[in-house]
Amino acid sequence: MRRARRARGSLTWSLTHTARPKCRGIRGATLTKSRRTISGRTAVISGAASGIGRSLAQRLAAHGSPVAITDIDERGLKETEASISGPVLSRVLDVRDADAQLSFADELRDWTPTVVGAVFNNAGVVVESTVLDGDPSDDEWLWNINFHGVVNGTRAFLPILVEQDEGVIVNTSSVLGLASVPNQSAYCSAKFAVRGFTDSLRHELRGTGVTAINVHPGGVNTNIVRNARFRKHPEGAGPSREQMVEQFAAVAMTQPDKAAEIIHRGVEAGKARILVGPDAHILDILTRLTPTHYLDVIDKFQALINRARRARAVAVSAG
Repeated sequence: MRRARRARGSLTWSLTHTARPKCRGIRGATLTKSRRTISGRTAVISGAASGIGRSLAQRLAAHGSPVAITDIDERGLKETEASISGPVLSRVLDVRDADAQLSFADELRDWTPTVVGAVFNNAGVVVESTVLDGDPSDDEWLWNINFHGVVNGTRAFLPILVEQDEGVIVNTSSVLGLASVPNQSAYCSAKFAVRGFTDSLRHELRGTGVTAINVHPGGVNTNIVRNARFRKHPEGAGPSREQMVEQFAAVAMTQPDKAAEIIHRGVEAGKARILVGPDAHILDILTRLTPTHYLDVIDKFQALINRARRARAVAVSAG
């Protein structure tokens, strides 16, 4: 084993090379990737009242996993619970409440019939606003859910996984944790923070049986836009809430069931970063190739697509 250590102030880190399954990467570099099994093991899922969280709970339960599900939406959570035939532990819980998360983790210890295979910190919300017109209270609301909720969930359940020396923390970032867009400064910053937090945690866990994974969904057809907070332009410019919901549904490339399948398979395949949907893969590539001008590239492609659509419409009407 080779180990190099360097200290700077109170920060110490190590580069450790251990005997693990390896695969060949770029230019002969050695990469580590090991498969893991979460099917049949207990899964903890926040934001389970709808969308990806509900689909994950249903899919994992169908694969034999007891599921412990939470959400602030009591009605939706009960609907999810009713749709599952296997063991379910369900609690109405606000992920912003660190004490509530710790209490639920204690409850899980007494309830779980198996080891805990995975913890999915999935709950999230959206704020639509420019930086200029934004309300700091909206940004705080989003950050407390999208980032601090993930941190709270990680800190509550990580000790269980560490004691087991197995399991995975799966934190939902976003495609907007890879690329930024206008009017989403709070969302993008929180999702970039989730990405950094989770990557750092994964490095801390090297050499243990526990790992951490970032999930980056693209457009998934959920209720996230319908439940968003947004600040309408003072002069009435911009779309209404219903128009935003319709626009999002029109461009969302992935359904929640498919997203859950991709995430489930990605976790079991040993991935450290899971991209969900073709748009996530496209933006991931664009941000690597053109880190500061990817929106310009997207605009040009969109212009070509729109031109082709207009030409097709004219041809159809003429025929």
